[in-house]
Amino acid sequence: MPDRAFPVIYTTDVARSVRFYTRLGFEVRYQFPPDGEAGYVSLRRGSADLGLVDASSPRELLGAEVGQGPRFEMFIYVEDVDTTLDALRRDGARVVREPEDMPWGERVGYLADPDGNPVALAASVRGAE
Repeated sequence: MPDRAFPVIYTTDVARSVRFYTRLGFEVRYQFPPDGEAGYVSLRRGSADLGLVDASSPRELLGAEVGQGPRFEMFIYVEDVDTTLDALRRDGARVVREPEDMPWGERVGYLADPDGNPVALAASVRGAE
């Protein structure tokens, strides 16, 4: 499959991150090991793939440590930014920026994933499509 590429997110708790991203419409496609506590999980949402791996992976594979602070930003389109963000807030997600209409025609709000990385939720503003 040479035409595929996807990000792999280092996480301190794979299971917790899987729960977070499945709430955003991702579905688990594969986990390793197949039984017990997963060290790696592959997810898909539509045609978008995402990998979640334990933060010890870069140390074991590359001899490198995971840095502090945000290491990426995930941008996810949803049907309704406010409703989705409020549901995730009720489930304990930390909102870092309330939704607002942006000048480029999208409504965008930000929350943090379980490791503190920013996740933008976006939808077209009605009439701006």
